[in-house]
Amino acid sequence: MEEWITSVMSDYGYFGIFLLIMLENIFPPIPSEVILTVGGFMTTTTAMTIPGVILASTAGSVIGAVLLYGVGLLLDVERLEKIVDKYGNWLRVKREDIHKADAWFDRFGIWTVFFGRLIPVVRSLISIPAGMSNMRFWLFITFTTIGTLLWNTVLVFVGEAVGDNREQIMRQLELYSNVVYALIGIAVIAAVWYYIKKIRARN
Repeated sequence: MEEWITSVMSDYGYFGIFLLIMLENIFPPIPSEVILTVGGFMTTTTAMTIPGVILASTAGSVIGAVLLYGVGLLLDVERLEKIVDKYGNWLRVKREDIHKADAWFDRFGIWTVFFGRLIPVVRSLISIPAGMSNMRFWLFITFTTIGTLLWNTVLVFVGEAVGDNREQIMRQLELYSNVVYALIGIAVIAAVWYYIKKIRARN
């Protein structure tokens, strides 16, 4: 996949980055970590610049997020679950991912949109519950742009700094993802325990 990503960027420059990142937001199997680090590295071998890569990738992310926000306006949870049941294996998305993103949004509101941009898989899915809950569009755009800009900037600079030695960075990002998922699991367990304890106390 990395060779294909590099080929698209080489052929289409900033527009290629914009397109790849927009697709990454819609189809999580395309990893933004690879796109952004490759884009950062290519600023050292092509005429592309770091600000240009960051702006193109951020624009792609925001457009992709807006498209999923629109999907959220049209869908409810039940319809979304049917789609995931049918195409989930191909999209590498499970019902649990949908429920996770939805629960995060219900609990943390607009901050979920911001922090969700820093978490793999969730960063794409979080746009859907934002639309489903009819979150104010200007708030959605604002927090999406800020969170996405932060994520993209860090990874582009990382790609520029490490160059061809991206494998080690990718392993660190994978570890980061696993730690985040573990923390989410712990938080869910803690929430369930608290809920059960509260019910018992009430009875």
